[in-house]
Amino acid sequence: MTVDPALFARVPRSEFDIPGRSGGLLDVFRWHYLLRLLVRTGVTTRYRNSVLGWTWSYVRPAAQFLVFWIVLGLFLNLERGIANYAIYLFSGIVVINLFSEGYKNATTSIVGNAPLVRKVYLPRQLFAVSAVFVAFVHFLPQVGLLLVVCLFLGWIMQISILSILAILAGMALVMLFALGLGLLFGAVNVRYRDAENIVELLLLLATWASPVLYSWTMVQDAIKMMGWPDWLLEVYLLNPITQAVELFHYAFWYPVTSTDLPLPPDLALNTLWTFLISIATLLLGQAVFRRLEGRFAQDL
Repeated sequence: MTVDPALFARVPRSEFDIPGRSGGLLDVFRWHYLLRLLVRTGVTTRYRNSVLGWTWSYVRPAAQFLVFWIVLGLFLNLERGIANYAIYLFSGIVVINLFSEGYKNATTSIVGNAPLVRKVYLPRQLFAVSAVFVAFVHFLPQVGLLLVVCLFLGWIMQISILSILAILAGMALVMLFALGLGLLFGAVNVRYRDAENIVELLLLLATWASPVLYSWTMVQDAIKMMGWPDWLLEVYLLNPITQAVELFHYAFWYPVTSTDLPLPPDLALNTLWTFLISIATLLLGQAVFRRLEGRFAQDL
């Protein structure tokens, strides 16, 4: 059977796309059915052949909380000046866990799906986005556990619209920031596997660089005691993870606690600034990702 070349000559060149050319994050919305499939697969396979199954979503953060609470809160007395330290600690831990899982899994998502990347064309950003959504699904049981404890402490009587908005803003901040960093390091990780080690180091620092185990006022006092410039505190508070942790403290800890510990200054304004920082990080990550994705198949 022969094909008449004239048939192809009649097709305008504008109808053809460059093979493998990606539309960036916009393609994630166009391929939303595949995104749902990747998220469903990531959620269902995590605890496959596990005896405890989804119970691990409660066990691991609970064990992490107990270690920090006993060692740092009781033995090292970091809970001084922080009433209801258990709620304060756990509301920060769940934020760090969401960021850590989303950021780490997005970084390894391209390498982890190397067979698909080498053989099938699809928007590569799907892997990073699905990794962050899977982290969000695993984050929900932890928030549910925190919410149940807060309800026993009378949280429902103190709830407000601002509290709900703070929870939503905190989750959005963490997911945007994790996705932006995940795209950036995920693209670099295809060529240089050192990126995974750098991410592990950054995640170790993230827990201590945010007011999870201590209060933000301790940082303020340390800066004054050392004689450092006041703008260092502003830089500290403009960390999106710090802001998300403080939003969760505002939403869960403050309503159930009688405390003299003040809110961080300009909490609402800093939330807007950290959203801009997270969006800028996402745009940077997307730009680097699109710059390097043309060689993913060869490098893998």
